[in-house]
Amino acid sequence: MPAPFDDTMPRHILTPSSLNRLVRDLLGDALPQVWIEGELSNVAKPGSGHLYFTLKDSGAQVRCAMFKLKASALRFRPADGMQVLLRAKVGLYEPRGEFQLVAEYMEPAGEGALQREFEQLKARLAAEGLFEPQRKRALPAYPRRIGVITSATGAAVRDVLSVLARRWPLADVEVLPVPVQGRDAPPAIVAMLRKASACARYDVLLLTRGGGSLEDLWAFNEEAVARAIHASAVPVVSAVGHEIDFSIADFVADLRAPTPSAAAELLVPDAVAIGRHLRQLQQRLVTLQQRRLQAYAQRVDHLLARLQTQRPQARLQRDHERLIHLHHRLLGALREQQQGRQSQLERAQSRLLAQHPRQRLPLMHHRLAELTQRLRRAIERHLERDRLTLQQAARALHAVSPLATLERGYAILYDEAGKVLRSTQGVKTGTALRARLADGELGLRVEEAAKPRG
Repeated sequence: MPAPFDDTMPRHILTPSSLNRLVRDLLGDALPQVWIEGELSNVAKPGSGHLYFTLKDSGAQVRCAMFKLKASALRFRPADGMQVLLRAKVGLYEPRGEFQLVAEYMEPAGEGALQREFEQLKARLAAEGLFEPQRKRALPAYPRRIGVITSATGAAVRDVLSVLARRWPLADVEVLPVPVQGRDAPPAIVAMLRKASACARYDVLLLTRGGGSLEDLWAFNEEAVARAIHASAVPVVSAVGHEIDFSIADFVADLRAPTPSAAAELLVPDAVAIGRHLRQLQQRLVTLQQRRLQAYAQRVDHLLARLQTQRPQARLQRDHERLIHLHHRLLGALREQQQGRQSQLERAQSRLLAQHPRQRLPLMHHRLAELTQRLRRAIERHLERDRLTLQQAARALHAVSPLATLERGYAILYDEAGKVLRSTQGVKTGTALRARLADGELGLRVEEAAKPRG
């Protein structure tokens, strides 16, 4: 039977807001942080960048929110139906009084989640061109130094070293130890790839480990490892897990091998097969040399037989006769050349005598006399033309000369300063003047100054 209601007890009246705030504080104090796994549904990401979703299992569901700063750090894209693991704070949305989780971290849960993350990264790197066949480089045919990036204690490194030592003992193999599993593996693998690429010491690099689950091999599915392989200046061979296992590193590498042992066989040639091939080449070379020596021996025998049949004495006699004939031809050619040179010399002497001064002086004297006579006649004609020209100029000058005017009875008067008088103005009585006549000058004095005519 329920206890009777005691109306005498004090009442603590709450509002919806204060009640929700009290419940929120109680939940926050009791469950400050929880890990919870479930299936995503009703996933929504509005323009604000926040992420809203429902986390459910077969019996219940809870509303969740992940704010923009945390949501932008996710390495995968949440979608309905995905199984995820959350780290969240338990709280209450006060305006509606709804129980909710505020997620701070989210990761896919289980093998299926890892596989989805693998496929998403694979698709993104493929879209960037990291898997393109044309960017993959050929491996060196005979590597001298090989770097093996793997665990120093695993079975994979023993298999690789055994195969390399058996197939190609000439190569220097250096183990570059790194962890191949766990959280520390990806940064260690990236650092070792960069170091091995930068030192320019290796002809080829082998990135390998033994088999395991998808979680065990996950270090080789990290994006940082894939980009380090893509950026390597040295060709990289990837051999991760068993033949059925594929990793992101396999797709980015220049060559993918199904197992570590298979990778070692692909890296180096077989020394036994190379030795067998070299012996075959040596035998072919010996056979070829023997055939050539036999051919040369046959040729020498043939030349000896020809020498015996052609009688060297007769050939020497013919050569001697030919030498004498050539000697006579040479002497004849020399005589003809000498005669030709003698004729040229005689013709040159004749031309030289024709140009001798004794032959040319009389001609030059005669030529000089002719030129002298022509010069004299030319001077006389020139002087006659100048005399006539001068006479004409004198007559013209005399026609305009003042002396001709004076001969007609005129005179020119000069004052004491020798200036020609052109007017009676300014001439005073008693002024001394000079008069120029045709045959001389007269001294004059003015007795009466005439008045100017008006």
